[in-house]
Formats: sequence, structure tokens, C-alpha cells
Amino acid sequence: MLQGLSDRLGAIFQRLRSRGKLNEHDVSEVLREVRIALLEADVNLKVVKDFIAAIRARAIGAEVLESLTPAQAVIKIVHDGLIDLMGTQVAPLRFLSVGTTAIILAGLQGSGKTTHAAKLARLFKEDGRRPLLVACDVYRPAAITQLKMLGEQIDVPVFSLDGADPTTIAREALAHAKQVGNGVAIFDTAGRLQIDEPLMAELESIRAAVDPTEVLLVVDAMTGQEAVNVALEFDRRIALTGTILTKMDGDSRGGAALSIRAVLGKPVKFIGTGEKVGALEPFHPDRLVSRILGFGDVLTLIERSQSVYDEAQAKDLAQKLKRQSFTLQDFLDQLRMVKKMGSLGDIAKMIPGVGKLVKDNPIEDRQVARTEAIICSMTPLERTDPSVLNASRRRRIAKGSGTVVHDVNLLIKQFEQSKQMMKRLGRMRRPPSFH
Repeated sequence: MLQGLSDRLGAIFQRLRSRGKLNEHDVSEVLREVRIALLEADVNLKVVKDFIAAIRARAIGAEVLESLTPAQAVIKIVHDGLIDLMGTQVAPLRFLSVGTTAIILAGLQGSGKTTHAAKLARLFKEDGRRPLLVACDVYRPAAITQLKMLGEQIDVPVFSLDGADPTTIAREALAHAKQVGNGVAIFDTAGRLQIDEPLMAELESIRAAVDPTEVLLVVDAMTGQEAVNVALEFDRRIALTGTILTKMDGDSRGGAALSIRAVLGKPVKFIGTGEKVGALEPFHPDRLVSRILGFGDVLTLIERSQSVYDEAQAKDLAQKLKRQSFTLQDFLDQLRMVKKMGSLGDIAKMIPGVGKLVKDNPIEDRQVARTEAIICSMTPLERTDPSVLNASRRRRIAKGSGTVVHDVNLLIKQFEQSKQMMKRLGRMRRPPSFH
């Protein structure tokens, strides 16, 4: 997520830390490099100019030049400026207190509207809002089929009408939702270019038919500066209430994330961080800025862990660690829990101070898959008591998991070492005894 910008800013601030007092020339040089870094990340030119102008006065002021730690003062000013740029607060979705809340998703082709309609539906279902997915994309082949498959996956109903036009589908779907008591109706519209007049007029017609509470533009972060022009035209035609940024887990420069809110004046409400239906996060400007500047994101990490662990599981794990009865089966269970939280590399980057280590020593998800395959190739006895693993058993496990005996040996060795470490930690926690 915005890795290129993060690397550039990190290098700039690292050089700053090696200096003592800063003079006005030093600060101007730093701001020039920050400006270049933002432009290279594909941030809108006007946004960059306004951003640099806004922080220049503070950065050249007495609070920096007379500070005992000028580098930290400059970093804080850039940090606060980026938060102001992206919006200082989380902008939650609005819901009607009574009746069905209508939410329209719009955007270009391939931006991820259908997938993110399902992601939102899953989120609303977990909140007990009884969502309904509405298939208004009658143009893209298999779009309705895709939405129905996603609906089955998350156990959410999908409304569609064969042969009807999108406006009629939307109107009938809303009436159906009100009749059966759906709390939210999510309208998945067809992808369209902002210059396609007939399709844009159709979108205006859908909006008039359902009178939505939220109209969200789904924007691919890889679109770059063109995303700003797209957003402005969609807003002019259908009065957007916010945006969802998708593919934020990719290797794109991601400047749209920093530009779109400043230019459009409408909040980013969610960011998509993967292909899975659970890979959707509320947009927290301060957390994204912390990730960009390499400070980690502990709050999001905690929220992700709470979504896959319940209190009973956490207590059970703590007891097993305390009794040193943690087995390879337990290890496999924990590994699968962590996988639900996302890529291990992304998770590690949320831990303050670990981002640089992960960059220098990348964590590959293939290693996790290899570990999972090895443990799955063991019998229940072998997972519970690795001491029974003789040479022939290890050869069988290697063959069954598509690995080599060395990989099996390495896993067992690392597991035993971790158990010994946990045992020592357990002894350290015990109070000393006196005789």
C-alpha cells in the first residue's frame, strides 16, 4: 500500500535525523524532496502544490528551526499535513432510522464494484442489517451470475429481473426490500466511462428512482490522476456522498488515495485491501498516514485479530502455552487464523518498527503454505507428539506435502525451539521461592 511513497519519505526523514539544527535552506530542500515523492506517487499536481504551501510556513517557523529535535518536528508537520489532506476523521456510512437504506455503487469498468457490493453486504450482515444485493449491471456478460455467486458465498439474497432495464430493476428491488424488511439495498450498477452520455443518464435515472442515502464511487487506486477527473464528473452528474478505494494492497503508486478527497471534497469511506470478501476496511486517514510514514498501524491490527479470535479461543491458547501443551495441530490452527487477517507481510508492516525488517527480509505467503502442507500431511499422533517422527515418517510427510525432508526437519526444529522458548518464559513469570 503506497510502498513507493513510503520508501521515498522514509529515506528523506532518515537523512534528516542525521542532522543537528536545521536552517531554512535545509527545510526547503526537504520539502522539495517531499514534493517530488508525492508527484512520483501520482498525487494530483494541484493537491501537491497546496499541500507543500500549507506545511511550508509551519516547517520554516520557529517550532522547527529552534527545536532540539528538528527532524522529528518536520516529520510531525508532514504527518499532520497528510492527515489534513485525506480528511481528519472517519466518515461512516449513513443509514435511515426506519425503512430500507439505498446505497448505489458506481464507477468505471473493472474498478471492483460487484466484489465490493458483496464486501459491503457481508459487513452489513454482520451488523444485523439484513442486506439485499441488487443486480443492475445488465451489460457485462456474467455480471449477474458473479453477483449471485458472491451472494451465495456470504448468504445474502440477490435481486434481479430478466429482460428489464436497470432503472426498472432498481425501482422493483427497492419495493421488494421494503416489503420483506431488508435494512439495506446495495445497487451494483454497470461500469461506465464518465463521457458515455447514455449510460451516465441511465445512472441519473437509477438515482432518481431509489433516492439513495449513499452514492459511492468505487475507484481503482491504480487509475492514478485520471481518478480525480472521473470522480469530478460522476459527482457532477449523480452527487456522490463518498468513495471506496480498491486495490490498495497492490503495487500501484496510489496517488488517488491522497488526491481524491482533497479535490472532490467528499470523504473516502472504505478501502479494499484484497480479493476476499472480508478484505474491506473503514478508511482511517491517521492510520494510513502512519503506515505510509512507517509508524505501523496497531489499531487496525488489533481490529483484524478481534475479527478472527474470540475471547474463549484466546484464553484456551493462553492456557496451552502456560502448560506447554501447545502442539503442531494448535500451531496449524493459529496459522489458519492469522491467514484470515490477510497477507503476513502486510500484517507485519502494521507492527511499529517491523516495516523496514519486512522490506529487507520479505515474508512470503508460500512459506506459510509449505508449513501448512507439511503439518496436514502428518497423522493426528504425529501432530500431537513429534517425537515419534522417525526417518521413514519424515520421508512420507515430505512426499505427501510436495516438499523435501530438509523442510520437514526444519519445521520440527523451529517448533521445538519455540516450545523451549515458551517454557523459559513461563519459568521467568513464576515468583521466586524461598526456603
